[in-house]
Amino acid sequence: MKDYIEERAINIANYIIENNATVRQTARTFGISKSTVHKDVTDRLMQLNPGLAKQARKVLDVNKSERHIRGGMATKEKYMHQHQTEG
Repeated sequence: MKDYIEERAINIANYIIENNATVRQTARTFGISKSTVHKDVTDRLMQLNPGLAKQARKVLDVNKSERHIRGGMATKEKYMHQHQTEG
């Protein structure tokens, strides 16, 4: 594996853990795709640093389990803004 990919995988994991970030937030921050973030954390990082990979995975699993709640809140927020501008 190339050095820059290894470094990116570690940086991604640290970012996810420190910021409690989602895959989408992480992908946007690093300018890469969601699938690359996922592959870096689940596959590549597991070979480099299994402990760090497990920590990042734990954050992503919590985020995944809460995503339906976040989606509902975003929709609610969207409609609240629409009603305020109409009135």
